[in-house]
Order: sequence, then C-alpha cells, then structure tokens
Amino acid sequence: MWRSVASNAITMLVVALFLLGGVIIWGQTEYTSEGPLEQAICLRVDRGANMSRVSRDLEAQGAVSSGMLFRVGADYSDKTQDLKAGSFLVEPGASMEDIVDQITRGGASTCGTEVVYRIGVTRTSVQVRELDPSTNRFVERVAFDPAEESTPDLYEETKAEQDTRFRIALAEGVTSWQVVQGLNAMDILDGEVAEIPAEGSLAPDSYEVTTGTTRLAVLDRMQETQRVRVAAAWEAREDDLPLQNPEEMIILASIIEKETGVPEERRQVASVFTNRLNRGMRLQTDPTVIYGVTRGQGVLGRGLRRSELRAETPWNTYVIDGLPPTPIANPGLASLEAAVNPDTTEYVFFVADGTGGHAFAETLDEHNRNVARWREIEAERANSNN
Repeated sequence: MWRSVASNAITMLVVALFLLGGVIIWGQTEYTSEGPLEQAICLRVDRGANMSRVSRDLEAQGAVSSGMLFRVGADYSDKTQDLKAGSFLVEPGASMEDIVDQITRGGASTCGTEVVYRIGVTRTSVQVRELDPSTNRFVERVAFDPAEESTPDLYEETKAEQDTRFRIALAEGVTSWQVVQGLNAMDILDGEVAEIPAEGSLAPDSYEVTTGTTRLAVLDRMQETQRVRVAAAWEAREDDLPLQNPEEMIILASIIEKETGVPEERRQVASVFTNRLNRGMRLQTDPTVIYGVTRGQGVLGRGLRRSELRAETPWNTYVIDGLPPTPIANPGLASLEAAVNPDTTEYVFFVADGTGGHAFAETLDEHNRNVARWREIEAERANSNN
C-alpha cells in the first residue's frame, strides 16, 4: 500500500514539475515575444511611480497581455528598482522585455512634450509641441516670439512638467550675436555670456538641453561641434583651391550660406566664388556688404543703398579684393563642404531667377540677360501687389 502511495506521489510530483516547467517556458515565451500593441503609444512614467502602476497602465492601453507577467519578468531580470521617470514611445508589437528595457535604461524621453527654442536668421521663436504616437510626428500646441509676445500659460505649464524635453534649434546662417541674443532670451538657461564668440565658430544644429544648463556650456558644445566639422571638411578638400587655411574656408562657406537657401545650389555658388578668386575678380556679393553695415547685429530689413555698395568697409567685396577678414555668419556643414568641394564650372555670375534659386552665367552678356529677366519678374510682382 505504502509503495503504491509513494508511487502515486512521485507521479504527481513529476506531473507538477512538468506543468511548472511548461508554465515557465510559456511565461518566458510570452515575455519575449511580440506584444499585442497595434498602434504606438506614449507611456508616461511619473517620478515616484513603481512597476505595478506602470504594468497596470500598459495593460489598460493594450500594450501587454498580462500586467502580472510583466512585473514578474521585470523582477526576474532584476530591473524593478531601475525604473526611470520620463515619457517613452512604445512601438507596435513591442515585447514586454523590450518595454522593461526601455523604461529602465534611462536617457532622454522619446516622446511626450518638448519645447523648441528656434534661433533663426530673422527671429527667435519658442514652440511647444507634442509627439503624436500614431503618426510619430510632432504636433504644434503653441508658438510665440519671446521678444514680441507675452508668454502663454501653456508654455509655463509645460516648462514645469518633469518629463518635458528642451531643445535649441540653431539655423544655418545666423550670426554669433544673434545666437547669444537668442540664448539670453531662454529662461531655462543660467549664467551670463561676457563675450560674443568668433563669427563662424558655432555649428548650426539641434542641441538638447536641460533646465539650469549654463549658456556658456551650450556655446562650448556649439563650438566643439563646429571645430570637428571644420577639421573634417578641410581634410576632405579638393586640391588647388584658392583657400590657404580652414579660416578662409569658413569665410567662404559663410558667404555661400548667405547667398542661397537652395541645398542643390551650394556647390554651384561655391564654383562662382572659386572661379572669381582664381581669376583675380572681386567677389561682389551683397551679404558681405550687409555685414559691413550691421556687423551681424540684427537684420538690415531693407535694400542696400548705392552709398553702402561703394562704402569702404573690410567686408565690402565690391571694394576689397579677395575674401573679407572674417566670416559673415555661422555656416552649416553642407556649406563648409561646398566651399572646399565646388562644382567644376566656368560660372562667374549668378542672379535670382524668381523661383527661389539662381540663374548662373559664364559671360557678362549672358548675365545681363539674366538680370534683365529678373528685373521683369520684380516688376510683375510689384504690379500684382498693387
């Protein structure tokens, strides 16, 4: 009898162990397999939240099949205590393992609301926008000019939220004075800027910052990025260029940046100035004259006067030979590369063509015809506006 009882007990134990092993295998498979989420969501983890609260939120949004299994997996992988606050973009089909890794790894939030401070050539603006998980695109909630408009309540509310991201977007072609003015207008930054950085030394790009970051630290990042770009562009330069050093490359790149907003034209514009320098012709470019008038402090806001075109300033390329003494703006990477890798052309002239681009010419006669056509376009536009 006892032998039969023992035999039955062993059998039941084997079955139980077998079933337990099956449950464990199923759980592991469920934890690492593709999840049920069909459309991306933005998962917000508040400061002080725990894995139980997060699992309930995920289960309610259909991102995990079992909140309990999610918690067990996080605990088994020893990540429960590593939960980070923030907003996380959970992609469709993300496994429980993927989500646990995402919310415990740390780093910048990947969705939610962000404030973008845009330092542009004509104005500085502040934009509050939020990522729409369904399209993975940002939707603008409010935008304003801090120099001209009152601060919206939504901006103040968003700024105070713990998971809001802050970013500075620096446009190509801004001057160093404009950058400093823009940074000074950002109320999330600390510290003072005693000296305007050298023109051309700041890299146009997007920079993520946090509340309390110093303005000097931001400028240091911009300068280091530009140093790396300048070194790489100069290293990859073509032979036989009329440029003696990286500083001259930056100067020419800044002129290219100011002359065209069409990416495809940069190397053509570069070829015009390269040909002029090689032939001993003056550059005769209006943006350098404007810089001589404004010194990079703001926008001229009007056309150049004849007296200004004739005025002798260090930057007036209608008067001086060769390049001006300094850059006239902060050029982007594409303009740096164009300055040392211009197209091979015989162009020495260009003028606006009415489309936002330019008409290029090899001879003065051809250029004069292009200029005449541009004058006609200007006249037609003036008449249509009357």
